[in-house]
This record gives sequence, C-alpha cells and structure tokens, in this order.
Amino acid sequence: MEEKMRQLIEGLNTDLAGEYSAVIQYTYYASTVTGLEYQILKPFFEGEIPDEQGHALYLSEKIKNLGGEPTTKPAEVKHVSNVTEMLKEASKAEKETIQRYEERKKQAEELGLTELVVKLEDMIADETNHMEEMERLLKDPRLS
Repeated sequence: MEEKMRQLIEGLNTDLAGEYSAVIQYTYYASTVTGLEYQILKPFFEGEIPDEQGHALYLSEKIKNLGGEPTTKPAEVKHVSNVTEMLKEASKAEKETIQRYEERKKQAEELGLTELVVKLEDMIADETNHMEEMERLLKDPRLS
C-alpha cells in the first residue's frame, strides 16, 4: 500500500474513533444532564447522536473500501456532570474533529479521492453546525 494512502487510512481510523467517542459522549450527556437544563439539553444531546453514528458508519465503510481495517475502539470520553462543562467538552471535541477533517480533506485531495473530499466537506459542515450550537448555548448566563 502506498504511504500516502496508509497515512490517510490511519487518519480516518483516528476520525472513526472520534465519532464513536462522540456517540458515547452525547449518549452519556443526554442520560446524565439534570436540573433546569434537562428539558432543553437532553433532546439536544440526543439529536446529535444520529449525525455522529452516520459519520462513523461512513468512515468505517470508507476505510474498508480503501483497503484498511476499521477500528472498533472509541477515543476516550471525559466524564463530566456540570452542564457548562458538558457543552465545553462537546464544543472542544467538535473543533478538534473539524481540524482533523480539514487535514483528511487535504490528504484525500492529494490522492484524487473526490467523493471522500466532498463527503468530508459535508461532515465539516455538520460538525461546524454542532460546534456553533454548543457555543450559542454556552453564552446563556443561566447555565450552571
């Protein structure tokens, strides 16, 4: 396997571990959020899960189609119980994901993988939307 392709597959596996982690993170947050924020944030966190699952499925299939073996291990999820910390951690994870996807997009462009480039752009848009939603929520002075 060509070195650039091997590096892309390794990167996509890192991304896949991040998407698994995001599913776990949002599931954990949805199930543990309490207080006045519960009614708003539980459905908000639950709503993020399908996007992250879809990203994970795409990445897993793409890794296999490119000749790699998809990881089954998620990245570590930090356990927090404070709503503000939940949103900060989620926003941070989204920012890191966007940065990784931008790098992956460059790698895919170098290899002429147009479909992957387009899909990564869509995923960057999804993750940017998620990050912006977190940041808007963090501006609410009522958050505990």
